[in-house]
Amino acid sequence: MRLESNVFWIPSIFFFLAGTLYGIFTGWAEWVGIVAILLTGGMFIMIGIYFKMLEKRHGRRPEDDEDAHISELAGSQGVYAPWSWWPLVIALGAALAFVAMAVGWWIMVPAVIIGSVGLVGWVLEFSTGRHAH
Repeated sequence: MRLESNVFWIPSIFFFLAGTLYGIFTGWAEWVGIVAILLTGGMFIMIGIYFKMLEKRHGRRPEDDEDAHISELAGSQGVYAPWSWWPLVIALGAALAFVAMAVGWWIMVPAVIIGSVGLVGWVLEFSTGRHAH
């Protein structure tokens, strides 16, 4: 995970430097651009920190070793959903939310309800039914 972490740490340094230079060149007068660039650097740092935490939790992987063999990756790779209808329900809620912005805000109520039901269903998909753990 060290490589994945560095992929996000290095751009974060660039964005913090770019945000500071942008602030200097604009005389600290244009706050929207400064904040946007600095927040972009912050988002890169959050992902970099997450990958560092994964590196500490899982240790060195066969992908990180240049002398590793393909057979070292054999075995279970995780649990994946064979199929799921819940993303379609969430997409319907999101579509209704966008319609609400164009047509009328009252449509946001069913959009939030449908989106919440879809999100809870997707999160709890493996707790009940055929694929329960």
